[in-house]
Amino acid sequence: MKDPRLDRFLQGFGPGRTAVCRQDDTEVPMGMDFFILRACAGETIFDPSDAGFECAWLLMDGTVLFQQGDKSHTATRTSLFSQDPYCMHVPAGCPVTIRALADCELALFRVTNDRSFSPRFYDPKTMLECELRDRGRWNDTAYRVVRTIFDNRNNPDAQLVLGEVVNFGGRWSSYPPHHHPQPEIYHYRFSMPQGYGHGELGDDVLKIRQYDTLRISGGNDHSQVAAPGYEMYYIWAIRHLPGNRYTTPEFTAEHVWLKDLPFTGTQF
Repeated sequence: MKDPRLDRFLQGFGPGRTAVCRQDDTEVPMGMDFFILRACAGETIFDPSDAGFECAWLLMDGTVLFQQGDKSHTATRTSLFSQDPYCMHVPAGCPVTIRALADCELALFRVTNDRSFSPRFYDPKTMLECELRDRGRWNDTAYRVVRTIFDNRNNPDAQLVLGEVVNFGGRWSSYPPHHHPQPEIYHYRFSMPQGYGHGELGDDVLKIRQYDTLRISGGNDHSQVAAPGYEMYYIWAIRHLPGNRYTTPEFTAEHVWLKDLPFTGTQF
């Protein structure tokens, strides 16, 4: 039986727009739309319905030209693992046209938001931060790259939080186990198509493969681990809740002590 928390696209995504998660889904409600967009060189990506939502287009592969009003931005990305992100983020009422200058793939997140903010284009220099998180702690078993594109700190009017993680083979991420009331989506890719990992949802553990998407309901612990030899990349997108915006996660009580261990490399 299909697990409604895990959207699986084992054969990848076809051309055009593929809906992975819709904000009106009721089985495991996330309150945000998530699409994968694929286009060939010379094609234009535009859907007038996008203008009704806060939207974030994250470039995953290829070369594109983002056009919003009288401003345009060109971006090229060839690796999710070694290159920092490019993202176009706009409020409702700001239509964006994307022209594929080469074959391309993008992730699009949409959410209802009546607040306004200035359209923003994020690149490796203007994204919020890139962290080498927990390097030198716990024998590097949870050392990973965490890229935060935008969150409450650099856009307090957005309803979305968006970032990426590069989870090295045999290591953990989203660790120590933590949770938050806001819903979150993880979308995965691997350094090789046969790569895999495991994702925790509370006490459940799901096997994660290429092109999978995990729906994380508010309050569920969600740590991840990648199989040795396979790097795991995932997008993380969080939706703020009314009167309860995401700022920091809450670590599971019995594992909080891990945060107090020193950065000494080897502990045993």
